Amino acid sequence: MAHSKRPFFEEGEQCAALPFRMGKKGRPEIMLITSRETKRWIIPKGWPMKGKSDPEAAEQEAFEEAGIKGKIGTRKIGSYHYLKLRSDRDPVLCEVSVFPLKVKGEVKKWPEKDERCRQWFSFTEAVDLVDEDGLKELLLEWEDILTS
Repeated sequence: MAHSKRPFFEEGEQCAALPFRMGKKGRPEIMLITSRETKRWIIPKGWPMKGKSDPEAAEQEAFEEAGIKGKIGTRKIGSYHYLKLRSDRDPVLCEVSVFPLKVKGEVKKWPEKDERCRQWFSFTEAVDLVDEDGLKELLLEWEDILTS
């Protein structure tokens, strides 16, 4: 009798905001934040929220995690995968849908201020700082769109 094996990880879907602005020299910049546990550079993201569309949830995550407000795009600009490691449970392979967020303002106090750092980077710097290959590719594609 064959035993069914549990997969190594669960799968999940998340939504993310890609916060951008035009810098002082007219070059696009991207805001990255640190993850809470590993302090890796990432973009604001989270699980879908009941009663909110994915873009609205991404916009909410950007405020909670980075203290930024702006205009979220309703069309997904791409997606990438990453393995979410959790200390208390099995890892989750997440597919992250990414929506552009044109940042209009930053607040001084926000819900996760004490848990994360936020910083503006050129797209080239951001590509070097993020770990996920799919996110690197998405950043390069989005920079091309903003500069063309």
